[in-house]
Amino acid sequence: MTHIPMAHPALMVIDLTNDFLASWETKRRARLIAATNDLVVYFRGKTRPVIWVRQDFKDDLSDAFLEMRDRNVKLNIIGTAGAELDPRLETGEDDVTIVKKRYSPFFGTDLDAVVVEKGIGSMVIAGINTHACVRMAAIDAYQRDMRVILASEAIDCYDEEHARVSLRYMDGKIARVLGNAEIKAEIT
Repeated sequence: MTHIPMAHPALMVIDLTNDFLASWETKRRARLIAATNDLVVYFRGKTRPVIWVRQDFKDDLSDAFLEMRDRNVKLNIIGTAGAELDPRLETGEDDVTIVKKRYSPFFGTDLDAVVVEKGIGSMVIAGINTHACVRMAAIDAYQRDMRVILASEAIDCYDEEHARVSLRYMDGKIARVLGNAEIKAEIT
């Protein structure tokens, strides 16, 4: 893929909530959080927007997506600690938080308005799960004519096979998959 600079980039971190991370092995979770915080600190230092995306749902799941309702999966319930971002994340007062009800952070949220208001022209994406929410965010950002980078050290997935396939599909088409040092070289 030809190198094209990232115009007015933002960092978007997806679904690093207590409920989603609770089942992750401690060292793997710590690596993901450390890599994410590394990017957050860098973006803030460059005065670029940081957007936290998380899900929360009513206890009766009436606002949840079909699979959750069909299987009665109760994760990220409004008002519970499980719906909150992991406390080790470097969140800040000036950051934006988007609460989504579906895989895509653009669907049914005010993210499009945030993009316009903050003058965001490209997106670096971190978070979980690579094959679902991260992939949908990347595709939807790309569909809005944004350049997209997937932060390989700051994304992860419980389904490694689907994550590999998703990254292989997106790399060089919808997004570039880069490590933190490469991202920092891009965002100057």
